[in-house]
Amino acid sequence: MTQIIERPATYDGDDRPVPTPPTMTMVAAINRALHDAMAADERVLVFGEDVATLGGVFRVTDGLAETFGETRCFDTPLAESGIVGIAVGMAMRGFVPVPEIQFDGFAAPAFDQIVSHLAKYRLRTRGDVDMPVTIRIPSFGGIGAVEHHSESTETYWLHTAGLKVVVPSTPSDAYWLLRYSIASRDPVIFLEPKRRYWAREPVDTSSPAPPLGRAVVRRPGDDVTVVTYGPLVATALSAAETAAEHHDWSLEVLDLRTLNPLDFDTVAESVRRTGRVVVMHEGPRTLGFGAELAARISEELFYDLEAPVLRATGFDTPYPPARLERLWLPGVDRLLDCVERTLEMP
Repeated sequence: MTQIIERPATYDGDDRPVPTPPTMTMVAAINRALHDAMAADERVLVFGEDVATLGGVFRVTDGLAETFGETRCFDTPLAESGIVGIAVGMAMRGFVPVPEIQFDGFAAPAFDQIVSHLAKYRLRTRGDVDMPVTIRIPSFGGIGAVEHHSESTETYWLHTAGLKVVVPSTPSDAYWLLRYSIASRDPVIFLEPKRRYWAREPVDTSSPAPPLGRAVVRRPGDDVTVVTYGPLVATALSAAETAAEHHDWSLEVLDLRTLNPLDFDTVAESVRRTGRVVVMHEGPRTLGFGAELAARISEELFYDLEAPVLRATGFDTPYPPARLERLWLPGVDRLLDCVERTLEMP
């Protein structure tokens, strides 16, 4: 994990001190985003299993019930389908629901409500009924959890037209992408990388980050483009440092931030510059998001490629027990193996 060193205050043109933004964990940044959204709009409601009294399993919603009351932040029964069904009904009545599904694997019982109703109402009503519902889901692995607590569900939602899919990788992005998601008229699946919950960085809540549908280059490079998102952005950056130090390879790390809408223009710009691509994600290889990216890059940028698009992914097996997790998850070695293979291709 990269250590964030707090910097002293900077100065503007009038020599007046400009305070450095406060350093926050991703948990604190999401909590602040929820607080600010609720303060700005009384229609915003936060609810889910244990979000009020306990403050959530990861304490992401801590203090919201005390601040805004239990009519705006409240606990629900252990019934994910009911949680999303309530959100759909509330949105139809003019509210802005922000429900939480406690863990990624628990989203399965809500699948019918999300796919059959949440994703369809705006189209079904020809745009007359908005669906401003943001479903927060702590997602992905890397924390040594038990079964159903470390899933990569993004491809289910990406295959469902009508849903936006957002995956932050930093505390600052977590704050701003959640604010943008809550303000959206469309339903959003907001996947929070659990193993990045305790990452820290300065978060400026007064200076907006790039909006939904905008990817960013986290590290520029010349030899290979690494396209990833969420928890593996930090892994890719670590791999890029190792590649530069030990192999003299220059990796460009591209953080997608939102998977739908996808910023393919930024992907294409990077690929045209490097000519080689590795896509990295935690989920299984078969029909993972990397397969879609590889296909589209190959279709639209074929003459810009110097080698086939490679994928560094999880395996086509159920998520393993905690003691085997590190062997299952794609890490620096698996990524650098792909980088070496693509550089060796003529």
